[in-house]
Amino acid sequence: MPNMLDTIKYFFTPVVPLPPGIHHYQAPPDASEPYRLHLRLDSDGSGILIVNASTILHLNQTAAEYAYHLVKQTPEDEMVRKITSRYRVNRQNVINDFQLLKERVDTLIQTPDLDPETFLDIDRSDPYSKKLTAPYRLDCALTYRLAAPSDAEFAPVKRVDRELSTEEWFEIIDKAWNLGIPHIIFTGGEPTLRDDLPALIAHTEGNGQVAGLLSDGLKLADSGYLQTLLQTGLDHMMFSLLPDSTESWRALESILPADLFVVAHLTLTLKNVMNASQTIERLKNVGVAAISLTASDPALHNKLLLSRNLAAELGLSLVWNLPVPYSSFNPVTLETQVDSLPNGAGHAWLYVEPDGDVLPSQGVDRVLGNILRDPWNMLWS
Repeated sequence: MPNMLDTIKYFFTPVVPLPPGIHHYQAPPDASEPYRLHLRLDSDGSGILIVNASTILHLNQTAAEYAYHLVKQTPEDEMVRKITSRYRVNRQNVINDFQLLKERVDTLIQTPDLDPETFLDIDRSDPYSKKLTAPYRLDCALTYRLAAPSDAEFAPVKRVDRELSTEEWFEIIDKAWNLGIPHIIFTGGEPTLRDDLPALIAHTEGNGQVAGLLSDGLKLADSGYLQTLLQTGLDHMMFSLLPDSTESWRALESILPADLFVVAHLTLTLKNVMNASQTIERLKNVGVAAISLTASDPALHNKLLLSRNLAAELGLSLVWNLPVPYSSFNPVTLETQVDSLPNGAGHAWLYVEPDGDVLPSQGVDRVLGNILRDPWNMLWS
């Protein structure tokens, strides 16, 4: 009887997750494909695998354990033995699933200019449905200064009384990494107005984090400056297009050939909405693969939906969960209610203002605390 009870207990007791933490693997110098892997395991067993500090894979508990053994370079026989004993699954299924993960990772290693976040379909769970110990992304507004002729009304310069120093931003980036936050986006204002932007991106990449940029892109039209940012490890960029500006189009076309995942952002306004279809078609024709859309007025809601549908018909990927240039509305709140938070705000990502104050998301006037002064547990709770 005790043996039968033990057997019943064995089959119905939930599997205890692996301990939370950060794990790292770097391929040896003589490897045919040099690469780095960073794995964050959360307390519930789910995880995030970061490939070459450029692409983030969201994993459920089972897939996270496969990733753990991949990062630890566990011999296959030992890995199979451990997985089959913990999850009571077929040996061949374990081998097949592990091989599938390795193939996905190999594809990410060898494919340039990928979307910064992706999801495995091996029994994965919704990344926004879990209780997390830290967000997946930190949006860092380095400055609220704007380059002319941008409309200053969209940047809340009166919210902050100073900009953090380079060393203070280093501290924030390191704190984020120690908490297991793998994705940093530098935004503003116009972040290229900060002379230390290349150093901040390089520091982020050096930790193993994914570094992104939201900019009007005009400074990147300078090939020397663009190469400087690329050499720091910049992974992706959201280009804030001014559709009536020849200079803006010229800058976009100079950036697109670079080894960089580029999202073009278009804010529909009462002034440019009549030409929105032509603008989106032109973006497709110049080589843009992904687009972000917002509207400056709720009266443009229907036009936003039509523009979104046109982008889909043209084969453009619609990006909705990256921060956008300051505008009154964003795609998510226009889809739901203006006073609601975008799905994931304050959970999957947080927003840091130029003085270190933390908001649930860009444009949400609710200060949770200051990331340099206040304990993390207070901010996160």
